[in-house]
Amino acid sequence: MGNSTKTARANERERDRMADNDLQQQRIGYRLTTAEILYRMPDHPGLLQSFVWQQLDRAPDFPGLTRFLDYWRRNLDAELHSVRVGSAELFRAPEIRTARAEFRLH
Repeated sequence: MGNSTKTARANERERDRMADNDLQQQRIGYRLTTAEILYRMPDHPGLLQSFVWQQLDRAPDFPGLTRFLDYWRRNLDAELHSVRVGSAELFRAPEIRTARAEFRLH
């Protein structure tokens, strides 16, 4: 088996592991969270720039986003202007409805 085949299989196993982890996170309350971060660079203070961050995170505290923003403040020269956050469940409990009619064939 060639190296490229081994690498492809390893990548596939990693994607499967990550997908399983994402599903487990969703089951315990993680949601797809998107943050639009507006910031200014010191060399262009009149220019407002945008960065989009997206990850599974837990509402309403958003610990992942909080860690990212703390990292930003400690390590980047860009000054945060504002952060707008949106969060949505990726799947919901199924809706249950009663049947209004029943049709049988044969």
